[in-house]
Amino acid sequence: MPLKSYFSNDSSAFRPEGGGVGAAVIAWHLGWSGCLLLGLVGLLFLPASLFVLAAVVVMTFPGIGAIALLNRDTPLMRRVLVWGWSLASLTAVSITGGIAGPLAIWVAMPMAAAIVLNQRSLISLGVALSLMAGLFSALVSLSGAVHMPDEQEGFWLSLIAVLLTLAALSLGLLPALRVRTERAVDSEEARARLLKVLTEQPHLVLSLDEAGRVQSAYGEAPPGLDLNQLMQNGLTGAVHVPDRPAVIAAIETALTRGRADVGFMPHAALDHYLLLSLRRASDDRLYGVLHDGSLQHAREAALEAARAEAETSSHGKTRFLASMSHELRTPLNAVIGFSDIMRLQMFGPMPTKYAEYAQLIWESGQHVLDMINDVLDMSKIEAQKYELQLETFDVREPVSQALRLMRGQAHDKGIEIFSQLPQQSVPVTADKRAIKQIALNLLSNAVKFTPRGGDVRLTLEPGEEAVTLIVADTGIGIAPDDLHRMGLPYEQAGAADMKAQGTGLGLSIVKAMTHLHGGEVSIHSDVGEGTTVTVRLPVVAQQLLLELPEAEPVTAQAQESPQAPLVRAADPLADYNATPEVLRHFGDFVVRPPKS
Repeated sequence: MPLKSYFSNDSSAFRPEGGGVGAAVIAWHLGWSGCLLLGLVGLLFLPASLFVLAAVVVMTFPGIGAIALLNRDTPLMRRVLVWGWSLASLTAVSITGGIAGPLAIWVAMPMAAAIVLNQRSLISLGVALSLMAGLFSALVSLSGAVHMPDEQEGFWLSLIAVLLTLAALSLGLLPALRVRTERAVDSEEARARLLKVLTEQPHLVLSLDEAGRVQSAYGEAPPGLDLNQLMQNGLTGAVHVPDRPAVIAAIETALTRGRADVGFMPHAALDHYLLLSLRRASDDRLYGVLHDGSLQHAREAALEAARAEAETSSHGKTRFLASMSHELRTPLNAVIGFSDIMRLQMFGPMPTKYAEYAQLIWESGQHVLDMINDVLDMSKIEAQKYELQLETFDVREPVSQALRLMRGQAHDKGIEIFSQLPQQSVPVTADKRAIKQIALNLLSNAVKFTPRGGDVRLTLEPGEEAVTLIVADTGIGIAPDDLHRMGLPYEQAGAADMKAQGTGLGLSIVKAMTHLHGGEVSIHSDVGEGTTVTVRLPVVAQQLLLELPEAEPVTAQAQESPQAPLVRAADPLADYNATPEVLRHFGDFVVRPPKS
């Protein structure tokens, strides 16, 4: 290795901490041994004593032994090498007069070798071994039982020892100091880059203690923040008084749970709103990011106001519909009752035309009454005030009642209704009226949208955990564009004359009542071929029973059902889907004023 490599800017030859052994390290050791061997040749011409020659030969061994690092460079091998330097220097100094001898300076060689290896642990070890070698050499000198070289030998040994040691220390210190200087420069540059990033980023980064006092701050102060209050009185001093409890609670939450987020108005600018995110670091200090959230807060406030207004409007509509429906039912019941008396000719015969008109009045009244009942049911469901009256019964009973009610209407339209019910009893725990309403609405829709000559099929399939009600027709079907809207309140499909036959609430009520039971509804339809609606209802709704205290207790048979608990949806009209479940501290403040 040429000498200029020690002074070059390339530090790859002299590896930093944690790297493999460099060529300069091996060159330093071999250069030491080579210089000693040249000195040994010169000493042979004096001639020198055997002790002096032995001392020089012993000191060449550590330099030659460094070659072993080329094959196996491990921390253990490096420590062994430093220990080898210590033993060699102690031996050489001891046999040439100890600390008072001409080779006393060689007790510093373990430290020099450690500096060349450039590792903190090895440097500490080398210093300790050099001190121990010096102390032991002093004891050897005090004992007086050592061989002292004569005056001529002492002169040449001192010259060789001083020159080689100074050269070794110089060549070892220069690259080590250069590497450490480069590390210091790199660290300062990295620190400067990090500080620049912190100070130029658009938010204010804070370091807080447990009391909320600011330890350091970097970045751009958000508009409206009083920096004097922030620095003098801490974070809470810069917060509007009504918002201080929330900020204090956020600090406590961040200290205990590790994170917290809070928003507040600054003390000196109530027209602004600031957002603070706090995190607890490994040093138990709080670090936070403070930024302007005025626009976001204004949008959220506007959305909240719009939501409240919409809810008020919806509740008002619901109350209006309920009130008007009750007001309409009273005279409507009278119309239906008197027209029923007239069509049945209970007080004597009447002309055929009058009897026909009475029949039309009764049918129209029944139609209006059905629509009013649907509106009332939907109003209760939307207000989440519809309560299921749970009881245990045979599910075939309400389904059969719905079939009997619809057979007459289907016969008048020339539609055949086929039903397939289980032969054995199917006990369920549910709302009997709701089950009947579900079956009735499905059959009514099927009959309504099936042309003359078609047929409607109802199938009731019992299962271990649920019963499935399937109503299929051969009607006009539903277009794919309309299918996703089916089940929403007041949504209808088909032509205008079809829409005029109802309110669009039948399927909505089916879906809502099914969801209240913890079930689900699926619709399959092809235009021109018909529609199939499948309703799956659980046999036992354990979670539902906990939510409705008026319900009857579940039977022992129901409690043993393996069905998982069902969760009642907050909005029964919604689709029911059960989803299983550092910054470093620099000790100063670099805060930029807000940009205009």
